[in-house]
Amino acid sequence: MSRFCPHYPRPAARRPSVWAMFFSKRRSWLDGLYERSYRMKMGEVHLPGVDLYMVNEPALVHQVMDHADAFPKHEMLGEALRPLLGDSIFTTNGEVWQRQRTLMNPSFEGARVRKVLGRMRAAGDAMVQRLRAVPPGGVHDVEMEMTHVAADIILRTILSQSLDSEGAQRIFAAFARYQALAPRLMMPAFFGLRWLRPWWQIRRSRGAAREIRSLLEAYIRPRYEAARAGADGEDDILASLLRVRDEATGEGFAFDELVDQVAMLFLAGHETSASALSWALHLLAHDPTVQERLHEEACRVLPTLDTEGANAIKDLTLARDVFRETLRLFPPVGFLARQSAQACPMRDKTIPAGGSVVVSPWLIQRHRDLWARPDEFDPDRYAGEEATGDTPSDAPSTRESLRQAYLPFGMGPRICIGAAFALQEAALILALVARHVRVEPVPGESPEPVGRLTIRAENGIRLKIFPREAG
Repeated sequence: MSRFCPHYPRPAARRPSVWAMFFSKRRSWLDGLYERSYRMKMGEVHLPGVDLYMVNEPALVHQVMDHADAFPKHEMLGEALRPLLGDSIFTTNGEVWQRQRTLMNPSFEGARVRKVLGRMRAAGDAMVQRLRAVPPGGVHDVEMEMTHVAADIILRTILSQSLDSEGAQRIFAAFARYQALAPRLMMPAFFGLRWLRPWWQIRRSRGAAREIRSLLEAYIRPRYEAARAGADGEDDILASLLRVRDEATGEGFAFDELVDQVAMLFLAGHETSASALSWALHLLAHDPTVQERLHEEACRVLPTLDTEGANAIKDLTLARDVFRETLRLFPPVGFLARQSAQACPMRDKTIPAGGSVVVSPWLIQRHRDLWARPDEFDPDRYAGEEATGDTPSDAPSTRESLRQAYLPFGMGPRICIGAAFALQEAALILALVARHVRVEPVPGESPEPVGRLTIRAENGIRLKIFPREAG
């Protein structure tokens, strides 16, 4: 059966020149890829400011991702994000990162994630009301809608705040400014042109970061003081972070550390989910059969949430598989940058100490040798995790592909701390959308993926919205 193949930037026939890459990658990381990128096991690109080694071979990917000390987070990433995220688990390495991760783990264990389902549901119900208010057949930017609901969920579950509040709206707007500027400020460094970064863009970026952090501090400070006095009565993720203590020292997070971690959770937690949910609706709009099946599943399962709570989420099988397939085709973070702590041989090359190593979920999850029908949207490929449909006999099974070539949340000790949170959130939101509205593509429009901090559509994702009958 022929499946929908979503549009993506078609790779050039051969590797572009350095300066062609400079002018294209300022718009999107995806524009610098070429045909061999989707088949190679390892490649290298030498730029004026940095030497990049791209690894696609599963064994090499595991070598990099499973050894966080040997391949720590890249210093350029930390430099770009530290004005907003400070020294959070997204930017730190070594013992500092390990301490922070250990303190944060209890807040994202399964029991805690299930406990915030009601808050997720409240944000999802508000989203449904907004979607059902769209006139039948009206065109709506679902990327903006998914960004709204994802930010609302993060604020409700972490801070017990709704996005309807004025402060939350200001955080939301300031982050949009910060994200738009980040890749523009990072790119010149790769080409040895740090001096090319316009001072007014640096000023705007740092201003947005200060605004976000000051607003977060206003929410966190009274809770921090209340917790120190034993009087914080909330039951959200911030409350869990306030309670946690280091087993060795008995100390918890200092105030500035809390602000760093909450800023990181807001950035990573709402931006990545918004990206993936937006692409999921785009894919569903182009596959009416899967969309109707998801509607039927949602009508059957969602009413049981009131009685079974989070236990019902596991029955949203198709919603989960739609999201898994969306993460494969449009991983929110398309490129993961690491640095080699010391000289390291890889295949026929030697990565120098301090060398830049890139693992790309975008390439690996569309790799021609690692996936059957890599460009097709097929959530049924996960049924039993065996290859399905019209698949060449020599193609890898989905089980094998998932084992060696699927890493939308990263891999190894630095795998995304919020993976379980995101999967629960996504299954719920997709089910709520499918139950209450039907989405169709707008004729003549095809969203263009661009790779920046996350993989987004260049001009949004506009779909036609048709409210369904209640019940």
